[in-house]
Amino acid sequence: MPLSSSPSPSFSFSPAAAQRRFSLGFAAVMLAVGLLHSLSELQQYRAHGGQHPWEPFLWELSSTLCTALLAPLIYRLHARSLRLPGWPPALALHLGGALGYTALHVGGMFGLRFAVYALTGVAYEPGSPGDIVIYEAGKDVVSYGFIVGLCHGLQLHEASRQREQDLLRLQTELAEARLTRLAEQIQPHFLFNTLNLISSVMYEDVARADRIVCDLAALLRQALNAQENGRHSLAQELDLIQPYLAIMQARFGERLQVEIEASEAARACLLPSLLLIAPVENAITHDVAHSAGPVRLRLSAELRAGRLCLRVHNSGRAPAAFEREGAVGLANTRERLRVLYGEAARVNLAADGAGGTVLDLELPEQRA
Repeated sequence: MPLSSSPSPSFSFSPAAAQRRFSLGFAAVMLAVGLLHSLSELQQYRAHGGQHPWEPFLWELSSTLCTALLAPLIYRLHARSLRLPGWPPALALHLGGALGYTALHVGGMFGLRFAVYALTGVAYEPGSPGDIVIYEAGKDVVSYGFIVGLCHGLQLHEASRQREQDLLRLQTELAEARLTRLAEQIQPHFLFNTLNLISSVMYEDVARADRIVCDLAALLRQALNAQENGRHSLAQELDLIQPYLAIMQARFGERLQVEIEASEAARACLLPSLLLIAPVENAITHDVAHSAGPVRLRLSAELRAGRLCLRVHNSGRAPAAFEREGAVGLANTRERLRVLYGEAARVNLAADGAGGTVLDLELPEQRA
């Protein structure tokens, strides 16, 4: 593709902040360079019998001072050139900038020198104007190109930082959107199962069906509030689970035995809203429903080495069958933790050694 048709780079960094950093840094560097050159020139000046030790400092620092003052203008000019369509206009702009820099640098530098010499009464004869311009122009063109290179490097760096920030923001927004989608999948899942339960008992026991409807209303109300917050404490999550457990115990009666054990420190920790609904639902609907005898469900939570460790233990179902039949809920849980915590979260499903299943969830300890 021809250079003239290539799109010019787009920079979306903060020009004012970047220019301030460039100006201060460049001024400090130029001051250091001017002092070093002045000291070096001072030695030669004395070797040739110079009578005024301040002269080398005036020669060198007048040049570096003018360069430092003109550098911000070059920074702005280069930033403008990056927005031009193609390289010919940018090249023309920089050619004009180099000429302007040479004129301003030479004029400012010698104007300052003549002023100081006039105040001190010391004669100053730098040579003819033509010789001065020819001598200084070559150096100034090189200096201009060097400053433009510095400007371009800094602007590329700032643009890269801005792109990283934009990418991080987009990733955060994407993660939030995915979490919203995952959370929205939870309600239809347990709602479908609960409505099936109500349908199965409403003609046999109206009072029992009415209690289940009331528990379902409480569950949905709390679930809606939880979804709006995104995160809440484990204590709030356990309060949300209680209506669901009441619904399930209404369905299975004595066949379902529930035990909840959570330390006070664990209850104060934050976790994603509705995180435990799917694991608890899987443990009940894919265990108790397939077992003739009683099934014990134990939910425990504790803090260990800065991590919130949650365990859902059911006594009557093998892990393979548990994961296969609870695939939707478990996949949802794994994905939510992965999006929120990355490698810092862990989900593990295993046998307990007695024919049951243990689901362990670990996530970093976080508090409100």
